[in-house]
Amino acid sequence: VQLQASGGGSVQPGGSLRLSCTASGFTLDNYAIAWLRQVPGKDREGVACVNGGDASTTYADSVKGRFTISRDNAKNTVYLQMNELKPDDTAIYYCATPLERLCTYGMSYWGEGTLVTVSS
Repeated sequence: VQLQASGGGSVQPGGSLRLSCTASGFTLDNYAIAWLRQVPGKDREGVACVNGGDASTTYADSVKGRFTISRDNAKNTVYLQMNELKPDDTAIYYCATPLERLCTYGMSYWGEGTLVTVSS
């Protein structure tokens, strides 16, 4: 089981980025996939999650209406579209899976992080 996150970079406030999380070793459409972020020195924060099966989604209050998580089963990839980015969104972003269908389970497998910097 491997997850590969990509798509981070530097952007000005108000800008957009799309992160990708490509899975290998398993078919992600049956499993929950989450995006989390961490600022050095602070606790890791859940950002968004998509359940396996019905692809229902959940978001942190801080990103609702700005971020969208989606799944492309054909590419075995989950995306995080981030719009209206703010400096507070600056963090290392990770994708992870509990290898269970629901996001309510604890994450068991993690990809390497991708850095998002929002600054003018």
